[in-house]
Amino acid sequence: MMEGNADRRIHQLLLAGREKLSIEGVTNVGRFDRKEIVLDTGEGALLIKGEELHMKHLSLEQGKLCLTGRIDSLIYSNESLNQKGA
Repeated sequence: MMEGNADRRIHQLLLAGREKLSIEGVTNVGRFDRKEIVLDTGEGALLIKGEELHMKHLSLEQGKLCLTGRIDSLIYSNESLNQKGA
């Protein structure tokens, strides 16, 4: 179900025990620090909040990101980072 955008990547998340998060379908990373990561996905912008967040792997070519730390929340927005001016 790609709904008109052939370039849109399949987006999925795998959260293991709120300590390890693997994401597919990442198209851009706007900003990150130990408490917050903001990125674009095929489903819109995603804000990840937590403590001691650390990117273990990032490949925008493959659209994959893996991070560790304590994940407290995942918040989606329908707008991309480009639309928000980030």
